[in-house]
Amino acid sequence: MRIAFFGTSEFAVPILEAMAQGPWRPVLVITTPDAPAGRGRILKPPPAKDTADRLGIPVIQPGTLSPIPPAFSAELFDFFIVAAYGKILPPGLLKIPKSGSLNVHPSLLPRWRGPSPIQYAILNGDTETGVTVMVMDEKVDHGPILKSSKVKVQSSKVTTPELTRKLSKLGADLLLETIPDWLAGRIRPVAQDESQATYSKILRKEDGHIDWLKSAQEIEREVRAFTPWPGAYAFWQRGVNRLRLAVEGAEAKSQRVKDKGQRAGAVFEDNRALGVETGDGVLVIERLRPAGRKPMSGEDFLRGYPDIVGSVLG
Repeated sequence: MRIAFFGTSEFAVPILEAMAQGPWRPVLVITTPDAPAGRGRILKPPPAKDTADRLGIPVIQPGTLSPIPPAFSAELFDFFIVAAYGKILPPGLLKIPKSGSLNVHPSLLPRWRGPSPIQYAILNGDTETGVTVMVMDEKVDHGPILKSSKVKVQSSKVTTPELTRKLSKLGADLLLETIPDWLAGRIRPVAQDESQATYSKILRKEDGHIDWLKSAQEIEREVRAFTPWPGAYAFWQRGVNRLRLAVEGAEAKSQRVKDKGQRAGAVFEDNRALGVETGDGVLVIERLRPAGRKPMSGEDFLRGYPDIVGSVLG
């Protein structure tokens, strides 16, 4: 069978690997163009491209799918598989495969449609999430569901990379279960309940800027959800210098009675712990990275920058 695989991020990698090992090996992988990364802004290929190259599967990286890339004009495809591709497939492209297109989506649809479902599950403190395999239509994450699989979010400290790895493996297994049943007509697609739909949005750099008026619990979830992108960060005005602090690990605590009413963003030291007042409770910063420096513990940061105590982070 001629199968095209659309995928970009780390979530797509185990799914592509699983397909390549069996009868559903794609003949073509479509991913996004290389993008600048790191401090040097060096072009870096997406994870799905590295994986396809390693597996010996041809790859194209169109900047746009409209007009339809030439690779599809002379090829007949049986079906498409989409997993965290990052672009919307136009209606004309969806009409090409004879058996339609399936999307492997890392949420329990219709909850968390859109581009950032894993991050939104963490941001909202979901105790359960999962993966859905659905038939694609012209709307985003809207088509009927073929199969879904639930998992408990067992750790209150789970980060986006950790949950991504768990869900991508689950998605690979679920897809391999679904394809033969779908092609044989043994699955009846079930329409999504529109009244239950919730939506995630594209995360942007400014989303990581910590608002200290939020509760400590909300901020702690942002630290975990925004790893590695866009990262949770704050600014410390140290004299004439404005120092950017990336918060990489934190714990929410209840409000300290002795500092009740303290200004949100105010920094304190408590038994060698680096704490910050929030709109509700306090945030203990366990790990952070000052701009241009390596990550360090909150205790080590206090040792090197004791003058931060009493300042207010922005």
